[in-house]
Amino acid sequence: MTFLNPVRHITFDADDPYAVAEFWSHVTGYKLLDAPGDDEVLIDPEQPEVPGLLFIRVPDGKTVKNRVHLDIQPPRGTRDAGVERLAALGARIVSDRRTEDGLGWVVMADPEGNEFCVERSAEERGLV
Repeated sequence: MTFLNPVRHITFDADDPYAVAEFWSHVTGYKLLDAPGDDEVLIDPEQPEVPGLLFIRVPDGKTVKNRVHLDIQPPRGTRDAGVERLAALGARIVSDRRTEDGLGWVVMADPEGNEFCVERSAEERGLV
């Protein structure tokens, strides 16, 4: 399949691009490029069909909810174990949307407040 305009990067504004990139590198397993103090820091999935995550220093802080966010699906284990792992890396829970029947998701924020959702794993969905 040929894409007309493939997505190369998903870009985040950041106060400290390296610190946020380091967090997301641990979340995704993407390779952390660049160095502390750089104004632009890329984490690379090393797969041409998958966009990298680019973090760019900006002077203004985050003030409102993201209009676009990432949905994270743990590759194995459970959503709840994924939430615990991400919290240990420095994320915080913004809104818990889990339901009594085991469905739902958790809205979390990275160390600079960028929201993302943690969904049930492929195992929990019966996809593997």
